[in-house]
Amino acid sequence: MSLFSRHLPDTDIIAGIRLGGLTRTSAENRLYTKYLSFIRSGVRKHQLSEDDCATAYADAVLAVIEHIGNGRFEGKSELKTYLYQIFTNKCVDLIRKKTTNRQQVHNAVSLDDTFLQLPDPARSVVQQLMEQAEQERLHQQLRNLGDKCQQMLLAWGEGYSDEEIAQRMGYNTSSVAKTSRLRCLERLREAYNLTKK
Repeated sequence: MSLFSRHLPDTDIIAGIRLGGLTRTSAENRLYTKYLSFIRSGVRKHQLSEDDCATAYADAVLAVIEHIGNGRFEGKSELKTYLYQIFTNKCVDLIRKKTTNRQQVHNAVSLDDTFLQLPDPARSVVQQLMEQAEQERLHQQLRNLGDKCQQMLLAWGEGYSDEEIAQRMGYNTSSVAKTSRLRCLERLREAYNLTKK
């Protein structure tokens, strides 16, 4: 992507998203790359990891694209300001979520004493059955994510880099592929954790 495309006026990006088709795809990619610096500022401001900020940024961009498409974004503020506000909210949501998860870890129940009292061979059989059930649950949640996420996460699991995934799946850049992968991973983690409750 050229330096010029990053500096495409926001009005052209908005118009492109509203047009649809290939123009929309191009405009979406330009919006994504234009404000990538938000990720670094999110790391500094919110003290989140780069991966967390990249996920928040990708979610914010997707929300803005949806708002432009359905008319919710009315242009009363600049696109950059609108995107930054949503990005900030996503970061705050992540911070809240992490805080809640930390509290849940402290309230975790220890392994059942009866399981620990089983003789070694019986314990390993029970453990294998538990692991099989966990794997099946994980595979089921992976299937529920849809083909694109499933292909991406399986490729990543097989050791393909984000650049290779981008080429295989038609993403413009490895950073777009990485953000999509992180979103898929987060969706998988959430779905998997819900089935454990």
